[in-house]
Amino acid sequence: MLNALSVDIEDWFQVGAFESVIARDDWDDLAHRVEDNSIAVLDLFERAGVKGTFFTLGWVAKRYPSLIRRIADAGHEIASHGWDHQRVFTLQPEEFRADLRKAQKVLEDASGQKLSGYRAPSFSIDARTPWAHQILADEGYHYSSSVAPVIHDHYGWPEAPRFAFNPLKDDDFLEVPVTTARLGGRTIAAGGGGFFRLLPYRFSRWAIGQVNGENQRPAIFYFHPWEIDPEQPRVENAPLRSKVRHYSRLSAMEGKLERLLGDFQWGRVDRVVEMQRELSQ
Repeated sequence: MLNALSVDIEDWFQVGAFESVIARDDWDDLAHRVEDNSIAVLDLFERAGVKGTFFTLGWVAKRYPSLIRRIADAGHEIASHGWDHQRVFTLQPEEFRADLRKAQKVLEDASGQKLSGYRAPSFSIDARTPWAHQILADEGYHYSSSVAPVIHDHYGWPEAPRFAFNPLKDDDFLEVPVTTARLGGRTIAAGGGGFFRLLPYRFSRWAIGQVNGENQRPAIFYFHPWEIDPEQPRVENAPLRSKVRHYSRLSAMEGKLERLLGDFQWGRVDRVVEMQRELSQ
């Protein structure tokens, strides 16, 4: 089973957990670590012999175009993560369209690739954004990986399907939700990020095994470059819960990723999407 490997390219200060204490106007004055951390991810993938999809902020691509070209030249997919990490449910439809276009131009110019995929910041496509998928299709995107079908304090659309689905009538546009597992009659997050970093590795191995085996579906896994950077600056005035989530077990992350990449088969999201589309025909 080929699973989808993805990286959300954003810097440590751009995460949703810090948006209430770090202003966007201050981003350029902070220590940028996204380039070095992303190169470390590229090195990790090269050692493991895998390709992935890099959902990238346009803000990052504008400042580091050579990084985006390096990722593309290594055979990975470049996809959009929007411009500057504004959650989709905070935007009006035309603001969302403008955000997409602004990021797409910079990403395509830097990478030399035509974008086909999008991931909403903080998985912020949900029941409040019934217009979002249509706008993505109208703007030429072929798939989205923007839905988390779980209950969470920052995001979640628990009523959404757990696996790839067509959100639009008479259109082959696909939404591929981040992976969840079933435990004790509940749907739980199991697709990476903080859950992967904080919980024992055996949980993720079990969850992906369940999805591949019992469900016969690919896993959709994600993480961020800052998650393999234990030396990143600390945001002392952030809420305690945010600090615990963000900084815990950073030093263990790279080793866990190495195990994960060796235990399962991984590839770009667009490849997995195409396989899912073929199976549904």
